[in-house]
Amino acid sequence: MADRPTRPTSIGDLLGQVLANAGIADRVAQAAVVPEWASLVGPQIAQVTEPMSVTPDGTLFVGVASHGWMTELSLLEPELLRSLNGVPGRPPIARLRLVLRKDGGAMRPGPERPA
Repeated sequence: MADRPTRPTSIGDLLGQVLANAGIADRVAQAAVVPEWASLVGPQIAQVTEPMSVTPDGTLFVGVASHGWMTELSLLEPELLRSLNGVPGRPPIARLRLVLRKDGGAMRPGPERPA
């Protein structure tokens, strides 16, 4: 009879094993920048951008509200990459691919401004 664990395996550990066995654990870890985007880039940038997807080679596609912001973010790319890659052990984001959003405007509602 096989040895049974003394305690049940947690769902998180089990999921980690399944992802590792499927060979996608690194991709899932890398994609974690999408839900963490606002905390990694700050509220001003988060308000005019929307992370969309991460490719296997580490390219993060980001929707941007305007050409002006695309220019600004392209200049800030090295700083943004340092922030995005600040989590030890996570596969890095290699580059940003900025995409102009057709709908323009703010990506997320910002704080109310007095009239």
